Amino acid sequence: MVFKKMLSAFGVGGPSVDTVLANPNTRPGLTLEGQVNLVGGEAAASIEQVTVALVTRVEIEGGDTEYAGVMEFQRATVSGPLQLAPKQQLSIPFQLPVPWETPVTDVYGHRLPGMTMGLRTELAIARAVDKSDLDQVNIHPLPVHERILEAFQRLGFRFKHADLERGHIRGTQQTLPFYQEIEFFAAPQYAQTINEVELSFVTSPHGVDVVLECDKRGGFLSAGHDVFGHYQVSHADADRLDWTAVVDGWLRETTSRYGGLRAQGFGGHPHGHGRGPGMGGMVAGAALGVAGGMVAGEMIEDVFEGDFAED
Repeated sequence: MVFKKMLSAFGVGGPSVDTVLANPNTRPGLTLEGQVNLVGGEAAASIEQVTVALVTRVEIEGGDTEYAGVMEFQRATVSGPLQLAPKQQLSIPFQLPVPWETPVTDVYGHRLPGMTMGLRTELAIARAVDKSDLDQVNIHPLPVHERILEAFQRLGFRFKHADLERGHIRGTQQTLPFYQEIEFFAAPQYAQTINEVELSFVTSPHGVDVVLECDKRGGFLSAGHDVFGHYQVSHADADRLDWTAVVDGWLRETTSRYGGLRAQGFGGHPHGHGRGPGMGGMVAGAALGVAGGMVAGEMIEDVFEGDFAED
């Protein structure tokens, strides 16, 4: 009997947990639904709490090094204390709101290389080892995200990588402790000016802050440097604007105004790394946009095929 109690304390013959999602595909601002299935072990168990949480991989800078860590950013309690009899089966339904700022992991059915996202279920068991379960979650873009990503593709930018950086983008209403960077190689028509572009979205119920970081090429006698643009768009603009023209305008404006901004002392980094004031220059998307037809979804999927293929 003592041996059995000891085994139970180490999780042997204890309860098991398995979470089943109604649909692992969702979007920022929606919900994840599913049920947590518990099965009792060899002996009765006192469950202290059942929780679900969204977790993702984040790049963290520490001194001169950068390392990756798993960060939880949304949690819900599925159940409070309960008793689970031997071999008892119990299913507990749940709904977990997906934060508006949740990073995009999938575009047209393809996982963005560098992105991971999961739902972790934790079963806290009194006087025993806790149990957990992890399920992959796929976060798809909202319409306005989709239109902007499409525009980069149409302009000839090639997807490079995506990751999450710990920190805060200044001048935005960011609430999560990290932000997403979607990196592109420069399109040919911009190649004389920039090497790469990093795109960040900070999304709210009303719209999206779009932050561009352009890795500007150095000249014969000058070093390269990063320049930044910060724009705001509304969710309602998703199908109203010619996004190719809007994004092209953003890029040309961002890369052309560096000299003037540097003279005014606005050369700071907008990300939370402590280097100077963030960029201002809020420009409404509508100011640069001209209403125009969008390419059919099927054609856009073809454009994405090569660049968003899974590893």
